[in-house]
Amino acid sequence: MGKVKIFTTSRCPKCPQAKVVGERLQRLGVHVEYYDLETPDGLAEAAFYSVQSTPTILVEEEERILARWAGQVPSEGELERVVFGCR
Repeated sequence: MGKVKIFTTSRCPKCPQAKVVGERLQRLGVHVEYYDLETPDGLAEAAFYSVQSTPTILVEEEERILARWAGQVPSEGELERVVFGCR
């Protein structure tokens, strides 16, 4: 199963929705990491993944990016298919 990385800022209008999707995935047992681009650690991680817009959601497995959404929040079903399709 892949892990999910969610990159957000406090000024982003779609970021709260991305966090809700992340919380739901966590309840299903998915490893979710959150990165705030207004912190040094968040900026460093965003630079590593070339994140240029928020929210950005990545699904990663074994250091390989399986899916990426930038500036939008995928439907829960779409995200779950990618995450759980990694089994």
